[in-house]
Amino acid sequence: MTTYAPGLHILATFTAPAPLLLDMPACRAFFEAQVAARGLTAVGAAYHAFPAGGFTAVVALTESHLSIHTWPEHGLATFDVFLSNFRRDNADRARELYAATLAFFEATEQSKTEVRR
Repeated sequence: MTTYAPGLHILATFTAPAPLLLDMPACRAFFEAQVAARGLTAVGAAYHAFPAGGFTAVVALTESHLSIHTWPEHGLATFDVFLSNFRRDNADRARELYAATLAFFEATEQSKTEVRR
């Protein structure tokens, strides 16, 4: 039996322009493209738009998950991605996905925590 190497969980809060924080279909297409580009495997997803604006998205991955919650009325979003290292080291993929998300949302990072677990 091999020893499990902890994966990387990134938890972040960022500010972004309200129109981008309202565009759930664009986020869905972005997440789908990022999952494919990073060689990850999606096994399910839930997207929910709120009547007053903003949305929540959670993508379940064989490697774990990624999620975002937006508050366009405050120009704010929370994001997290956790990629386990069961089959390979995914730390770089987690960091790349986070950096791509910041770029996609034209975001400014407010806080970021990296946890090995």
